[in-house]
Amino acid sequence: MEHHDHEHKHRKQIVNRLARIEGHLRSVKEMTAGGRDCSEVLLQIAAVQKALDKAAKLLLKDHLESCVVDAVLHGNQEKVLEDLNKALDNYIR
Repeated sequence: MEHHDHEHKHRKQIVNRLARIEGHLRSVKEMTAGGRDCSEVLLQIAAVQKALDKAAKLLLKDHLESCVVDAVLHGNQEKVLEDLNKALDNYIR
């Protein structure tokens, strides 16, 4: 696992969003186990997906503003762009 030595402006906000998503997903699991109406559960799953997409968007913004800029400044943009392309290929199918 790689650690960064440059600033990530949105990291705390991303972690907070992921914590809320984790709690929301736990609630959806409990709704499902409790036999709640399928349409209600599907609405909540859609809300979790939307929240994950927003967290991913913020993470991408953070990555572009910090990692990519740092890579350009230090001359290793090819590796960072290669990694970013792999991540995007996996995220957006």
